[in-house]
Amino acid sequence: MLSIKDVDVSGKKVLMRVDFNVPFDEKGNIADDIRIRETLPTLRHVLDKGGILILMSHLGRPKGKKAAEFSLSPVAAYLEGIFQGQVKMAPDCIGPEVKKMVDALKPGDILLLENLRFYPGEEKNDDAFAKELASLCDIYVNNAFAVSHRAHASVAAITKYAPKSVAGFLLITELEYFHAAMENPRRPLVAVVGGAKVSGKLGALKNMLNRVNKLIIGGAMANTFLKSQGVSVGKSLVEDDLIPEAAEILRQAVEKGVKIYLPVDVVAADRIDAKAESKIVPVQEIPADWIALDIGPASSRLFAEALDDAKTIVWNGPVGMFEMDAFSQGTVSMVYSIASAHALTIVGGGDTDVAVHSTGQADRFSYISTGGGAFLYLMEGKVLPGVTALENHA
Repeated sequence: MLSIKDVDVSGKKVLMRVDFNVPFDEKGNIADDIRIRETLPTLRHVLDKGGILILMSHLGRPKGKKAAEFSLSPVAAYLEGIFQGQVKMAPDCIGPEVKKMVDALKPGDILLLENLRFYPGEEKNDDAFAKELASLCDIYVNNAFAVSHRAHASVAAITKYAPKSVAGFLLITELEYFHAAMENPRRPLVAVVGGAKVSGKLGALKNMLNRVNKLIIGGAMANTFLKSQGVSVGKSLVEDDLIPEAAEILRQAVEKGVKIYLPVDVVAADRIDAKAESKIVPVQEIPADWIALDIGPASSRLFAEALDDAKTIVWNGPVGMFEMDAFSQGTVSMVYSIASAHALTIVGGGDTDVAVHSTGQADRFSYISTGGGAFLYLMEGKVLPGVTALENHA
């Protein structure tokens, strides 16, 4: 896989896939710009070396149709504030008008294409759509780790038609940190896996058993593991069809010498509501009609002790319903426990990223990934389609 450092971008049209799928607040302002900020070193590299920069991204899920609420125009305005006068917004991502705008660009200019997902060909990895995108450039750059687990036209098929395909700094950094944690880690290596469902992380859990020394399981997915051990978890979310799988993972962990840590107490409530009646109970004493919505303080202490000697920690998924203050303390405690560890600490994007930033502890982590789904894909031991495409068509 070639890096953008390996090619001369001077005077060249550089088409860069970025992930500007950012959240907006009620007023239409960008609520979290981390995905934009993480791409800036690569953008500035192209501009500093005299390149012409064409950016492409998706935003939301317009389902292959043009929709004003999914326009990237607000992102163009935001970039304009950063680059001061260099940014133009295209009315589309392909077509004669876009081609005309691209041909008029000069070194140092930035053009942001309109939402790729306005076309069904993007998510279908359509060759014709990819070929049209590739026709805009001399060099294609994948700088969008967060979508590199998707075999989409702007990530995979485009590499067949672009004259040269390389990786941006963000994609390279993401892969380097992940491989430092998983391929040759300093040990003990501890994985913390949370979130709602076992089904979404089954592959990751199975793969982790072959790599980690300890595995901490929290969030609603822990309920399925607890139930597999005969613990009654009331009306908590449980994937009953995966109880045998959960039991098998616990059995294999013993066989492989991997220590697994499950919650020993929870914050249970009579309903999912910030104002619900709640109490801390041992997992064996969850009331029949109640729901476990966070790990309890004893679990937080147990998990902190399990992390105490860790040299590498990988975390994906909150350990409770942290978006509600009443059920956020377990995840907040996990943030501080990992931040305080004398270890390489890597957070796997998505909700976990939000939790870390909300506590103001982000700068105490070694690395925070920009991609939850792509990070999980790597945790499953899979190779990202976007990376394979670059390797095959450099």
